[in-house]
Amino acid sequence: MSRVRQQSRCTPLWRVVLLCLLAAGGVMALPGLAVAQQNLEAFDIGYIGWNDDPRYSEARIEREYQGEPWGRPIDGARVAIDEARFPGIAAGVKFGLNEQLVANTRAVLDTVRDMRDTGTRFILLDLPAGTVSRVAEEFADDELTFFNVAAHDDRLRGVHCQANLLHTIPSDAMRNDALAQYLVSRQWRDVLVLVGPERADKVLAKSFRRSAKRFGLNIVGTRDFVLGNDPRQRDKNNPKLLTSGIDYDAVYIADTQGEFARNANFAIQKPRPVVGSGGLVPQAWHWAWTRHGARQLNHRLEKEADRHMTAYDWAAWVAVKAVVEAIQRSESTDYDTLAAYIRGDEINLDGFKGYRMGFRGWDGQLRQPMLLGSGNWVVARAPLDGFLHPDNYLDTLGFDPRESACKLAGN
Repeated sequence: MSRVRQQSRCTPLWRVVLLCLLAAGGVMALPGLAVAQQNLEAFDIGYIGWNDDPRYSEARIEREYQGEPWGRPIDGARVAIDEARFPGIAAGVKFGLNEQLVANTRAVLDTVRDMRDTGTRFILLDLPAGTVSRVAEEFADDELTFFNVAAHDDRLRGVHCQANLLHTIPSDAMRNDALAQYLVSRQWRDVLVLVGPERADKVLAKSFRRSAKRFGLNIVGTRDFVLGNDPRQRDKNNPKLLTSGIDYDAVYIADTQGEFARNANFAIQKPRPVVGSGGLVPQAWHWAWTRHGARQLNHRLEKEADRHMTAYDWAAWVAVKAVVEAIQRSESTDYDTLAAYIRGDEINLDGFKGYRMGFRGWDGQLRQPMLLGSGNWVVARAPLDGFLHPDNYLDTLGFDPRESACKLAGN
């Protein structure tokens, strides 16, 4: 219903009627419609990921770490393509997905060239931050737009930003800003930070320190942890020992592997909340979110993938939705027209989170609220009341133009 209402604002009436008939199963009610469907213009959207990605190993997926993928985000893209079938008929387009899983960065670059040469201009990248940056740089002079649907690294929106790269997955800064707002709103200002051994853990902790400073949290200490049960390292692998001898209102855990964080809640020294990579986790989507039509989207993903929807599925879904929206509104499949619309101020993406969403002009990041979720519930949605911004409420999350290290031409 929401899509029909949205389309009716600027789409000819006959197309709205067509959509309603199609949705009601009245395909054969219009003479020649079956023939017309055969003459639709093919419009493929690309998806590239690793064929042996450790994030999607069976052992990791079955643990369902909070804030981490529970399956490939291509499932979210497939749901969006299915939703676009009837709007595509009205626009004279048949949407499709060109799904490719490859072995290494060289294969990624070759695959992008193949997609480009066969007319695919919009490509979803389910890849690590370094590879995403390399791809965007390699094809900077081509008529291609890449959507980062998996890498949270702030540097992709900062010093390593690219004009041809958009981000539907939120940055670390956005997630940590949302969490910092919640901690401040609860007056839990003294935070103990636990940091894992991975380089990505250090990067995540650095991002949280920025958010803490931005919103006035006090980091009372930082302690490193290691994984395992070695009794010789109990002072580093035991949550109770790691959090003893110091006072705090909350414990923030930077654990990109997820194993330590999932065991830390209710295991620390004091009766305090655990946040960050476990406990209360900021993310783009949570399967328990049911407002603003979210229940229907969750059900569609569950039907497609036989699992709950995660932030990564949502990021792929909304990336496809942005392209479909551009074709609907511009009534064109011309690349320059679509790219300009997607990046422009007129785009009005409904992500089932209660806000109008569009891409930031200075770094390509999708403006969006964050959902702060526990294991089976959404505790809050950020931005929270009382946190204001002079230009856009959603820009209280992440780097705004005054803070951004992104130096794209024209910004």
